[in-house]
Amino acid sequence: MPSERTGYAPWSLTREAGVLSATVDGTIKVPQNVQPTIDTGFCDEKGNWVGIKSSDNEFIGLSKAVEVVDGGQALFPATSNVSHIDMTGFKDLMIAIKPTNAGNCAVKAVFGPDTIPFANLSPVNSGTPMRGAYSPAAENMNALLLDSTESLTANVWTIYYIEQRLKQQKNMQFEIINNSGGASTIEFGFMRLV
Repeated sequence: MPSERTGYAPWSLTREAGVLSATVDGTIKVPQNVQPTIDTGFCDEKGNWVGIKSSDNEFIGLSKAVEVVDGGQALFPATSNVSHIDMTGFKDLMIAIKPTNAGNCAVKAVFGPDTIPFANLSPVNSGTPMRGAYSPAAENMNALLLDSTESLTANVWTIYYIEQRLKQQKNMQFEIINNSGGASTIEFGFMRLV
């Protein structure tokens, strides 16, 4: 609610109007307004609008690979709307996997489809493990995410939290290898977090 208060000024309005005999000090009306603001982004150094990211509220890119044979692999996400994961502006990631056959699987972060550029570079080496030096003390390039054995329960979602290791990746998929001992239908989804 707008209001005014009286504040001290090192000049007087009368002196400012040109009356030299007026006192130097005076008081002025100071408007008191409270205005809420919302920060939705900024203009970068090139003048482009950059919006502030927010975490996904739900798992997205829900995909299903039907009857993946033992030792077979599937790439996720794989829908007509979501063919890869873009982590630009996101720090962490959650992935969810739901198989129909209990047992082990391998999980790899790989480059996404070669039809999607990585920033301005195309084609990417599709399906190959993403590699990098992900700690300040790292001296060698290593796979960013390569887990050879994860035990999954049949017909329930298992959710994994991946902290920072895959941040800012622009064209990524997950390769899930079925090592459960039999054919399995595998479902997948992901959630990006800031």
